[in-house]
Amino acid sequence: MFRRRTPTEPDAEQQGGSGSGGTTTDAVTTKPHGKGRPTPKRREAESRRRQPFQAPRGRKEAYRQTRQRQREQRRRMREGVAKGDERYLPARDKGSVRGLARNYVDSRRSIGEYFLILTVIILVLGFIPQLTAIAYNLLWPLMMATIVAEGVFVARKVRRLAEERHPGESTRGVGFYAAMRGLQLRRLRLPPPRVKVGEKI
Repeated sequence: MFRRRTPTEPDAEQQGGSGSGGTTTDAVTTKPHGKGRPTPKRREAESRRRQPFQAPRGRKEAYRQTRQRQREQRRRMREGVAKGDERYLPARDKGSVRGLARNYVDSRRSIGEYFLILTVIILVLGFIPQLTAIAYNLLWPLMMATIVAEGVFVARKVRRLAEERHPGESTRGVGFYAAMRGLQLRRLRLPPPRVKVGEKI
């Protein structure tokens, strides 16, 4: 009834287990890397951050927005002129020739830049009876002659220098431009000086 199992007979359970283990494999699930969505473009991200334009509710609101935009535009222009940015400079100050003229004038001291101060001094001296004749008959003509001579010298020097360094470019009016800049106080000049006094140009 009960037959004894011989050691040579294979174990059915072991055969079944080994067979099933060789034929079946566990499915391995891999988690996708990354965010799982495409990265938005820079323009799309910037457009999302921008607030939608809100139309003015009335005339007062429209006027207020217009004034605010004008103030912002004037502020950018002032900052651009102060930095010497060509985009914000007036037409008379644009160009490499005008820039050379400004640098030449700003690199030297001149009598013309003290024109306003000397004029005030002469006017004050004119109120003193003992010095009226000296102030108006001597000091005033002497100052004007010196400033005119200096302006002519600067105009010719700048025109010749511009022709040498920027051949082919127009030098029309650059001499007068340099002479007029020389009549302004250094700290009041616009665009502001970009070179120091004594610096070689």
